[in-house]
Amino acid sequence: MSELKSDIQIAREATMLPISEVAAKVGIVDEELEHYGKYKAKVDVNTLRERPSKAKLILVTAINPTPAGEGKTTTSVGLADALNMSGHKTMLCLREPSLGPVFGIKGGAAGGGYAQVIPMEDINLHFTGDLHAVSAANNLCAAMLDNHIKQGNALGIDSRRVVWKRCVDMNDRQLRNVVDGMGGINDGVVREDGFDITVASEVMASFCMATDLQDLKERLGRMVIAYTYDQKPVTVADIKAQGAMTALLKDAINPNLVQTLEHNPAFVHGGPFANIAHGCNSVMATTTAMKLADYVVTEAGFGADLGAEKFLDIKCRATGLVPDAVVVVATVRALKYNGGVPRSELVNENLEALDSGMVNLLQHVQNIKEVFGLSVVVALNAFPTDTQAELNLVQTRCGELGVNVRLSEVWAKGGKGGLELAKEVIRLCEQPKSFRFAYDVSESIRTKLEHVATRVYHAEGVDFTRGAERQLEQLEYNGFGHLPVCVAKTQYSFSDDQTLLGAPRDFRIMVRELRVSAGAGFVVALTGNIMTMPGLPKVPAAEGIDVDESGHITGLF
Repeated sequence: MSELKSDIQIAREATMLPISEVAAKVGIVDEELEHYGKYKAKVDVNTLRERPSKAKLILVTAINPTPAGEGKTTTSVGLADALNMSGHKTMLCLREPSLGPVFGIKGGAAGGGYAQVIPMEDINLHFTGDLHAVSAANNLCAAMLDNHIKQGNALGIDSRRVVWKRCVDMNDRQLRNVVDGMGGINDGVVREDGFDITVASEVMASFCMATDLQDLKERLGRMVIAYTYDQKPVTVADIKAQGAMTALLKDAINPNLVQTLEHNPAFVHGGPFANIAHGCNSVMATTTAMKLADYVVTEAGFGADLGAEKFLDIKCRATGLVPDAVVVVATVRALKYNGGVPRSELVNENLEALDSGMVNLLQHVQNIKEVFGLSVVVALNAFPTDTQAELNLVQTRCGELGVNVRLSEVWAKGGKGGLELAKEVIRLCEQPKSFRFAYDVSESIRTKLEHVATRVYHAEGVDFTRGAERQLEQLEYNGFGHLPVCVAKTQYSFSDDQTLLGAPRDFRIMVRELRVSAGAGFVVALTGNIMTMPGLPKVPAAEGIDVDESGHITGLF
């Protein structure tokens, strides 16, 4: 038996088409591309603005992630390849990977096996520089804010109530809380400060919600960065920073076009985390793809309780998009892990643990069907250790909810391994749908959070710390009560306690902080111990990444 190739080996051995040839498959001519080498380019969306939207939209989500792995991005890539193989013009829309997870614990986000987007190394590292542009725009705002305070503070900003943080696209817990402005009188005003990871910054969230460059500038201008001594919000527009910030983002806002291993077109653009932001690729990429293809496959980050809920309640509400079908990705291994099986024993058949862990999958599926009113299929990623009895059990339990299960073998076979899944997705896209949101946006912030917690997480309710209660009052007073809510929560559980696996009951969600993201258009509720600046694990992935004298990278996954 031949040795299994790593993702990076498979990607490196692939023969790529010139990106202009990939673009031509969906009617993009070379004049509409801004090339970044031979194999990646940005698409000038202004030249495509008048084209009508025509595609069916497919949302790929998953169960809560486990160390056993689920393969959501791999499934998304393989499904897009399978739809193209079936004769349907299909585009893929994914988020850009953050450098933090690449060098931390999660690794890259370009798929795996024979269902990848390429050039994999470029995508997982600096790519076209979008994340650096977001960091620069964010930090320009921070510099201009502190400069305003130093140069006389005409707006009366209370330096103790600056809410804008600097950012860097790296997991660096040392920067969560800092004191800056130290030194002499010419070195600024001493104050407490902090850093977020770039993909948690509001600039990234606003960037991904913008419909065009002008809309982006307006969103940036609305962002609240501080409060005055009399507790009035100060915005980016108040310090006149939105124009310069937009200038830094004017090229980044165009979607990045790459290809799958099977030479099908894919947009990889924008990258907000789903556990601390809204977890979707850019609106610009999704809406542009829907003008170019017959089917568009997109994914939402982490489990359906996070990424899918935010895709539906935030992105769909803002854009009018509605998925025609939803794919929930799971593995037998991950379901057994939810049933209490140690990672070292997941290769052994265990029907009792599998049945116990199935509650996690079933709750996600039921939420998509009953809370949001959408058609859903379960994509079960195949592993060689899965037994027929285990596969049958998953099919039986999902069948009791009226949901079909399709085996996905895209990691090993590429598009060919997803043909049955593609066939079911096409069938679902033709079914009538009765889409609805999890809450009415006109309700209070408290009520909206209660709806998400009780209807999606199946919690008993929501509690607020004293600080969060004060923030809630202030947000309502300042006119932000009408915005959707974005819950920052652990990705590992329906609850805000990452150790509660499966489908826990008899718990409450604790909101410890509320922030307005007025530019992105939502209120962020931080729960549990979730951090907007992650840290590195004891053995970071960076320790295993190297490059030889010829420039070949090893250890990237």
